[in-house]
Amino acid sequence: MLILRLLFILFALAIILSGGMYLFTRNRRYLNLAWQIVRFAVFAALVFAALYVLERYVLIGWRILL
Repeated sequence: MLILRLLFILFALAIILSGGMYLFTRNRRYLNLAWQIVRFAVFAALVFAALYVLERYVLIGWRILL
């Protein structure tokens, strides 16, 4: 869980830095980079949520059946 929190803090810092670089340089590639980071962070969050649901309900339910 600690690694996940650190990963999302790094995502947030990268997005903030990309936005700041866009404000200073007005170069659209920094906005594109920020958008790619946001998409990857959402994808990572969805994968983590799916694994959490799998662990919480499916694997524990399987133990009850055995």
